[in-house]
Amino acid sequence: MADAEAKKGAFRKGGKKKGGANSYLILAWFLVGTAILSWICAATGQPGVSAASVAQILNSPVNGFTSALPVCLFVIVLGGFLEVVGKTGALNAGIASLVKKLRGKELVLIPILMVLLGICGSTYGMCEETVPFYLLLGAALYAAGFDTMTSALTVLLGAGCGCIGSTVNPFSVGVAEAALADMGYDVNKGLVLLLGFIVFAIAEGSAIVFVVRYARRVKADRSNSAMSEAELTAMDEEFGGEKGVASKAGNLTPRQRWVLVAFAISFAVMIVSFVPWSSFGVSLFDAGQKTEEVVTKVKDDDLVSAYADKGLGTLRLDGNVSGTVTTSSVVTPAWSALLTGASLGNWYFNECTTWFLLMAFVIAAIGGLSADEAVKTFLKGAAGILDIALVIALARAISVLMHETGLDTWILNSAAAGLSKVSAPVFSVGSSIVYLLLSFAIPSSSGMATVSMPIMGPLAIKLGFPVEVMIMTYVVSHGIILLFTPTFGVLLAGLAFSKVEYSTFLKTVMRYIVGLAIALIAFLTVMMVVL
Repeated sequence: MADAEAKKGAFRKGGKKKGGANSYLILAWFLVGTAILSWICAATGQPGVSAASVAQILNSPVNGFTSALPVCLFVIVLGGFLEVVGKTGALNAGIASLVKKLRGKELVLIPILMVLLGICGSTYGMCEETVPFYLLLGAALYAAGFDTMTSALTVLLGAGCGCIGSTVNPFSVGVAEAALADMGYDVNKGLVLLLGFIVFAIAEGSAIVFVVRYARRVKADRSNSAMSEAELTAMDEEFGGEKGVASKAGNLTPRQRWVLVAFAISFAVMIVSFVPWSSFGVSLFDAGQKTEEVVTKVKDDDLVSAYADKGLGTLRLDGNVSGTVTTSSVVTPAWSALLTGASLGNWYFNECTTWFLLMAFVIAAIGGLSADEAVKTFLKGAAGILDIALVIALARAISVLMHETGLDTWILNSAAAGLSKVSAPVFSVGSSIVYLLLSFAIPSSSGMATVSMPIMGPLAIKLGFPVEVMIMTYVVSHGIILLFTPTFGVLLAGLAFSKVEYSTFLKTVMRYIVGLAIALIAFLTVMMVVL
């Protein structure tokens, strides 16, 4: 306990006096700014842009919640799951044991964790799935003598720089290549892979150096923490004292050991479940699945009804129309689809929510909690994390409003027109700027590729520039924006877990992000010229 109190004092001594701006207010101002921009564009006659109505502005947070509901629900259930694990005392005891074994070598954890997160980001776009790691690494690195800015940077830059250097990521590189292939354009996938590896090495390597240098300063003298006094107080309350590792530093009991095994299995299954194994030719998790083709007759009334149900308007057809729709139906599910109905590799947030809900009560039983205690503990954790889910929903509202007003498409089309007759260096830098701006509106990597690549890819080919570099320009620019944009709700959620204000985070990391952006854009510009 004395060590925990001493740690609090050391951190607070170096803290700045003021906290940062509230995340909700930051997002609200972005939402208002989006509405104002739509009014300006509509008033000046910009094609395809409509002025945001009062109803659209007021409904956007609710529509954002609807759009982000799977992620929000996952975060809420995750809060309950982690509270149950914490109640058993196993996690704190396990972290204390790890820190004791690594005493004097704690810095080694950071590059190892960042490389692992980076590989996940590069291969399958692990980003939103990193939410729980902000809490887990926050507890571990705080116990090791760092602040939670260190843990936040480890997770964000580790996975984020991996996404920037995507190699076989099916949700960014894969979607972009498929969009061009559907239009009849050939893409040299080997060249895309090589460029991805080089970008990954630059981004991940520089991020590790940046985070380790910061962590070393904080470890040597905790007054070097970039966090404010208010943030450090919140950090101490969350990770120190009675709730912290120091108070649970005893030996692990047999029950706690089994809880940690179940805890590790929970996250291992989550990671495995998100990897699209079929994209890599792996069918292990689909074994046993049998499907059959189902042919359904379609008449004109069916088409009219489908149009109306989708809210696309009234469809009028001249004459009788008929046809067939062929779909694939699962007759026998795969062995790994037993619990959620979807095989591993085909899970998304709904399936992961089900999994963590189940494991919360499995761990409660292993940890010796009564049924009543397990339910109350779970609800306490879920309630405590609701504010973070609301941040994610409000962040999504900005993207919803930009889409409804047509701002996202207008930005893309206007930029493409402006880049139609320029040199390779100008085109490369201009394309990067376009993607940097557009990524504020479209945080989804697959959504961005689907919307933009059919426009920017053919434009690059028409001008005689390598489309492979165009793909990496999109990947890099989009990934850089996700490192700091408040419209990416997972970023603000992770900072909230870490008790770090958004403004403090920006002051700490922005110089690095700008430097990384300049270096990568320069590299891609050279590739655009020489390839």
